[in-house]
Amino acid sequence: MLKRIVPILMLALLLNACEHPIPSPEKSRELIVATRQGPATYYIDHTGEAAGFEHDLVSEFSRKHLWTVRWNEQNNTGDLFSQVRLGSAHFAAAALSDAAVRAQHLRAGPVLFESPVQVIYRISEPRPQSISALAGKKLAILDNAGHSLALMRFKRKLPTLNWQTLSNVWPEELLARLDQGEFDAVIINGLDFDLARNIHPGLDVAFDLGEKQKIVWALPNNVSPALFNALGHFIDEARKDNTIKRIFERYYGHTQRLDNQDVIGILDRRQKLLPKMRRHFQEAQTLTGIDWRLLAAIGYQESKWDPFATSPTGVRGLMMLTGETADRMGVEDRLNARQSILGGARYLVLMKDALPERILEPDRTWIALAAYNQGQGHIEDARRIAEARGDHPDSWADVKQALPLLARGGYAKVVKYGYARGTEALIFAENIRSYYDILLRLEPEYQPYFNLGRNATPRASSG
Repeated sequence: MLKRIVPILMLALLLNACEHPIPSPEKSRELIVATRQGPATYYIDHTGEAAGFEHDLVSEFSRKHLWTVRWNEQNNTGDLFSQVRLGSAHFAAAALSDAAVRAQHLRAGPVLFESPVQVIYRISEPRPQSISALAGKKLAILDNAGHSLALMRFKRKLPTLNWQTLSNVWPEELLARLDQGEFDAVIINGLDFDLARNIHPGLDVAFDLGEKQKIVWALPNNVSPALFNALGHFIDEARKDNTIKRIFERYYGHTQRLDNQDVIGILDRRQKLLPKMRRHFQEAQTLTGIDWRLLAAIGYQESKWDPFATSPTGVRGLMMLTGETADRMGVEDRLNARQSILGGARYLVLMKDALPERILEPDRTWIALAAYNQGQGHIEDARRIAEARGDHPDSWADVKQALPLLARGGYAKVVKYGYARGTEALIFAENIRSYYDILLRLEPEYQPYFNLGRNATPRASSG
């Protein structure tokens, strides 16, 4: 009896949804988007604000039309597609491939970007060189990811090629299960792996599988021509005015900067050295308002958290301050870890405050990091070069392209401070972004006022 009732209820829900579709955003002034939690799509960041590549892109689209956005979070890809099919969302945005959307008989929106399809393996095992090396191995893919069709073509020549298709699993869990030894290899979109590679140093790319996948938004087949055309026009314009480039840079621009040894290094020292320094970084956050994990990332990039580090050029200490900067920041002993950290934090605040107020976060912080390394004057020169090239001087995505030009000449008419090792500042800032991402995932945020209320003085968290 129950078996009969369930399909009837599902049919009733489907008919009800079809009879009462959501109004178009042109009428309601509200855009409803089905999504899922993930670093490439939609998540709540450490400041408590919604973030993610597709979140930012959808928000920019809705802002241009003066619409609000309501995010409809789902737990699996099948539910995302159902929301679109039932008319409960205007479209789905969740790093979906064109192939997966079309396989669901839905309409693919404009192409946002392309991602390689990659075979990921554990570096402790022999690296598979081709698809034939996976025959007879434990291979896994995600349901509705668009990878099964390619595997089916390979299987015609490789009968022993088999794979497990996982439902209700996102890329992050798939990689974690590979890392734990549950599979010999997994197939995943390269950009999903880029966002997770810094927390899985034991994993790497074996090879690319076939052509790149087009990442799109999934729309219902009966999508209104007005909305479909508006999306296409927006993506065209966002590509021309570099909106997509700037948002893409925010989330992906630094993801491949570190190699496996860099990641292993910070994970190891996080256990051995960071506990001794954590309270100093947290005190610096209390005094400056800068996230202690960002300050710790700077300290790791500068000295690997060695309070006695000294360079041949005379910079010293955990935050590697020059004598001039130390005097300016009131640091009496550069080899004192606490003084060095507080001095470095104050100096970063100084670099941020020197930038024009119109530069917004997170670009403001990344540009300030480059200034921390090369000085404010040289970074202003890089911003002038960006502007001379027709780029945006307030965008880190454009400024970082100009930094190497500080050492190459050709822009003497716009620079004021002459030669600088701009590439060094670029690497410095990008490495810190990567280390910061790692610490954001592994270290809890510090709430100084909450802790002060309970304990009277700031205390280091355990771990």
